[in-house]
Amino acid sequence: MRPTLFVGNQNYSSWSLRPWLVLTWGGIDFDLRVIALGGEGYTQRRMPEVLAVSPSGTVPALAVGHDTVWDSLAIAEWAAEQVPALWPADPIARAYARSATAEMHSGFGAIRSALPCNIRRRAEPRAIGDDVRREIARLEALWATLGARFGGPYLFGARPTIADAFFTPMATRFRTYAVTLSPDAQRYADTLLRDEAFRVWEAAGDEETMTMPIWDAF
Repeated sequence: MRPTLFVGNQNYSSWSLRPWLVLTWGGIDFDLRVIALGGEGYTQRRMPEVLAVSPSGTVPALAVGHDTVWDSLAIAEWAAEQVPALWPADPIARAYARSATAEMHSGFGAIRSALPCNIRRRAEPRAIGDDVRREIARLEALWATLGARFGGPYLFGARPTIADAFFTPMATRFRTYAVTLSPDAQRYADTLLRDEAFRVWEAAGDEETMTMPIWDAF
């Protein structure tokens, strides 16, 4: 039985994009089910449609037989157990990749709050606070350091890894809100946005009829 990945709106759900990229890059055969977010109980993580497939009340969630994996990083780790090449082969590079992925998974809250994911939107440049600027500077430094040490065009060489999947939503945010990046960071962001798999996801989001007006007006 093929696993099923449950995701939120493809235009808005940055958390859903990450494991979708990982599974797709890994060549893992899976079914996709999109759940329209924003309905009754959404802000309390009590949407019935989500609770039916995810014990946390959030997506993404991956159904594997009778079991469910309900966190984007856990889904990525499950995928890497099927396809080890989703992490770098070198132990040190792999440790760096896991460190960067974990930092992205748990951090950068100011960017997430001030620049919500809205892939198809193109907004005018806006004033951003010092907390957001500090996080952008950290991302620029991280991307430059990893790219310089481990190669390119992705952070760890010619092929994308789980780390690249976790940073892809940040590249979309910077494009959406016309954030000016350093040349190195912009080259890396452009690599993510040109990725064939990402463009498939992006096209699906463009075709969605479901909307979340609160984010479109942000």
